[in-house]
Amino acid sequence: MIGTWAVGGAFVPGARGRRAFTTVIPCLWVLGALCWELLTPHDTEVVPLLAAAPAIACASSGRRRCILLLGGASMLFALGPPSTLEPDGDVEESHASLVSCGAILAVVVASYLTNGRRLRLVRELEQLRAVAAAAQDAVLRPLPARLDGIEMAAGYLSASRGAAVGGDLYEVLATAHGVRLIIGDARGHGVGAIGTVAAVLGSFREAAHDEPELTDVMRRLDRALQRHLHERALGDTPAGEEPRTPVAEEFVTVLLLEMGPDGELTALNCGHPWPYLLSEDTTGEARARGGEARARRLDLGEVLPPLGPFPLPDDLPVARGAPLQPGDALVLHTDGAEDARDAHGTFFELGPALVKAAGTGPIVPAAVVDGVRSAVLRHTGGRLADDIALLALRNETKAG
Repeated sequence: MIGTWAVGGAFVPGARGRRAFTTVIPCLWVLGALCWELLTPHDTEVVPLLAAAPAIACASSGRRRCILLLGGASMLFALGPPSTLEPDGDVEESHASLVSCGAILAVVVASYLTNGRRLRLVRELEQLRAVAAAAQDAVLRPLPARLDGIEMAAGYLSASRGAAVGGDLYEVLATAHGVRLIIGDARGHGVGAIGTVAAVLGSFREAAHDEPELTDVMRRLDRALQRHLHERALGDTPAGEEPRTPVAEEFVTVLLLEMGPDGELTALNCGHPWPYLLSEDTTGEARARGGEARARRLDLGEVLPPLGPFPLPDDLPVARGAPLQPGDALVLHTDGAEDARDAHGTFFELGPALVKAAGTGPIVPAAVVDGVRSAVLRHTGGRLADDIALLALRNETKAG
């Protein structure tokens, strides 16, 4: 699975059944009112209840045709001769029927007009969602399936309903200096953190191609973040007051990783979790079972504080790891994955989930991403406290 996970917008197989049920509700209301009228004494006024049918149709199905049909049927029943619904009724009851008919007509007109406004608002909302989706795709672009001998997949779970992008970020680029990637986590989640994410990713997409050293890329990111925080502080300052100092609590964790042509790894970490290494276990009993995956966290060295609160030191510790072997995969994640809890407060175990998602045989990044997604949603019951980003990359080059 490449791109974004949808939490609240996935297709639900029972949606068609629910639409049919909402259409039936006002019909059941009319039927119930008529049965009540026939089964109760003739002096019980039940017919006025029919006036609620068009309003129920407007609130449930929202279809104009349904509103008109139910309104017309209700008016016919209300205007029918007394013997139709009240065998012992008096002709004078026709006045009450006219009053009921007038009430039904008023409700039909109001429901029809209300539904028209509702349809206009729905169309506007759909347009806004389309614009928001395009903007979010521009910030967190979908990744290609393959890039310079690397198969990849990425997924994102937003803790904010209706937002496909929040405070987590990632990007993978093929540059003249090798394949470079970034994964990070801005303070906060949801729509409020998108500005910071856009500033960091925009700077990375330029610096990754321009700067030959990862240290220079990180310094470019730090300067871009400081400018963004300063400009935001100016924007939040009321007219006539002194500009505020950027909030000290604002920060972004960043992991920069570079993979050379032979799979060699170079990393620079500012407050972010180290990735997991997924490798196929082909020794002993595992070989007989088809090769199970093993997951272990890579600890490549020193971790600096997150970008934002503190200036970067003059000497940045670049970590170098063993080359990524053909068939092995790196899984990078944000802390929302391991901080996810169930209803009892138990943390999600990412390592075992990665092994289960990888299964047996060759590691497939899309299957790993989708398997972890399902496991996180099962563990949390779909209630996320923080955004989660996951990025899986597999070395597709052949051994030897």
